[in-house]
Amino acid sequence: MKHSLGRSLIRWFTNLIRNSKYRWLIILGSLFYLVSPLDLISDFLPVIGWIDDGIIASIVITELTQFLLEQRRQKSSIKQEESFADLNNSVIDVEAFTVG
Repeated sequence: MKHSLGRSLIRWFTNLIRNSKYRWLIILGSLFYLVSPLDLISDFLPVIGWIDDGIIASIVITELTQFLLEQRRQKSSIKQEESFADLNNSVIDVEAFTVG
Protein backbone atom coordinates (compact mmCIF):
# COMPACT_ATOMS: atom_id res chain seq x y z
CA MET A 1 0.00 0.00 0.00
CA LYS A 2 1.22 3.43 -0.85
CA HIS A 3 0.40 6.17 1.63
CA SER A 4 1.23 9.75 0.99
CA LEU A 5 2.79 12.00 3.58
CA GLY A 6 -0.25 14.27 3.41
CA ARG A 7 -2.68 11.50 4.32
CA SER A 8 -0.46 10.38 7.17
CA LEU A 9 -0.30 13.91 8.55
CA ILE A 10 -4.06 14.33 8.27
CA ARG A 11 -4.67 11.00 10.03
CA TRP A 12 -2.19 11.95 12.78
CA PHE A 13 -3.81 15.37 13.24
CA THR A 14 -7.32 13.88 13.34
CA ASN A 15 -6.30 11.30 15.94
CA LEU A 16 -4.76 14.02 18.11
CA ILE A 17 -8.00 16.03 18.06
CA ARG A 18 -10.01 12.92 18.98
CA ASN A 19 -7.79 12.34 22.02
CA SER A 20 -9.60 14.05 24.88
CA LYS A 21 -6.33 14.81 26.65
CA TYR A 22 -5.02 17.00 23.81
CA ARG A 23 -8.24 18.07 22.05
CA TRP A 24 -8.49 21.68 23.23
CA LEU A 25 -4.74 22.24 23.02
CA ILE A 26 -4.73 21.08 19.38
CA ILE A 27 -7.79 23.20 18.54
CA LEU A 28 -6.25 26.32 20.09
CA GLY A 29 -2.94 25.59 18.36
CA SER A 30 -4.76 25.16 15.06
CA LEU A 31 -6.56 28.47 15.48
CA PHE A 32 -3.23 30.13 16.24
CA TYR A 33 -1.73 28.50 13.13
CA LEU A 34 -4.57 29.82 10.99
CA VAL A 35 -4.02 33.44 12.06
CA SER A 36 -0.23 33.19 12.23
CA PRO A 37 1.86 34.44 9.31
CA LEU A 38 4.05 31.31 9.62
CA ASP A 39 2.68 28.46 7.47
CA LEU A 40 3.87 25.26 5.85
CA ILE A 41 3.02 26.86 2.53
CA SER A 42 3.22 30.63 2.50
CA ASP A 43 -0.08 32.47 2.11
CA PHE A 44 1.62 34.88 -0.30
CA LEU A 45 1.20 32.24 -2.99
CA PRO A 46 -2.37 32.61 -4.23
CA VAL A 47 -4.60 29.55 -3.81
CA ILE A 48 -1.71 27.14 -3.14
CA GLY A 49 -0.82 29.02 0.05
CA TRP A 50 -4.37 28.72 1.35
CA ILE A 51 -4.64 24.95 0.87
CA ASP A 52 -2.90 24.02 4.14
CA ASP A 53 -5.06 26.52 6.04
CA GLY A 54 -8.20 25.14 4.39
CA ILE A 55 -7.30 21.57 5.24
CA ILE A 56 -6.58 22.38 8.88
CA ALA A 57 -9.73 24.49 9.21
CA SER A 58 -11.82 21.71 7.64
CA ILE A 59 -10.42 19.05 9.96
CA VAL A 60 -10.88 21.20 13.07
CA ILE A 61 -14.45 22.16 12.16
CA THR A 62 -15.37 18.56 11.27
CA GLU A 63 -13.90 17.07 14.44
CA LEU A 64 -15.32 19.80 16.67
CA THR A 65 -18.77 19.29 15.13
CA GLN A 66 -18.52 15.52 15.67
CA PHE A 67 -17.45 16.08 19.28
CA LEU A 68 -20.38 18.43 19.95
CA LEU A 69 -22.85 16.01 18.32
CA GLU A 70 -21.53 13.14 20.46
CA GLN A 71 -21.88 15.27 23.60
CA ARG A 72 -25.44 16.14 22.61
CA ARG A 73 -26.30 12.47 22.01
CA GLN A 74 -24.85 11.48 25.37
CA LYS A 75 -26.85 14.15 27.19
CA SER A 76 -29.98 13.09 25.33
CA SER A 77 -29.51 9.43 26.20
CA ILE A 78 -28.88 10.29 29.86
CA LYS A 79 -32.08 12.35 29.96
CA GLN A 80 -34.03 9.49 28.36
CA GLU A 81 -32.65 7.00 30.88
CA GLU A 82 -33.60 9.33 33.75
CA SER A 83 -37.12 9.77 32.42
CA PHE A 84 -37.56 6.00 32.03
CA ALA A 85 -36.26 5.51 35.57
CA ASP A 86 -38.82 8.04 36.82
CA LEU A 87 -41.58 6.19 34.99
CA ASN A 88 -40.52 2.87 36.48
CA ASN A 89 -40.54 4.34 39.98
CA SER A 90 -44.03 5.80 39.61
CA VAL A 91 -46.92 3.96 41.22
CA ILE A 92 -50.42 4.36 39.94
CA ASP A 93 -53.27 3.16 42.12
CA VAL A 94 -56.31 2.06 40.19
CA GLU A 95 -59.56 0.79 41.56
CA ALA A 96 -60.80 -2.02 39.41
CA PHE A 97 -64.19 -3.65 39.40
CA THR A 98 -65.90 -6.07 37.10
CA VAL A 99 -68.93 -5.07 35.16
CA GLY A 100 -71.18 -7.87 34.66
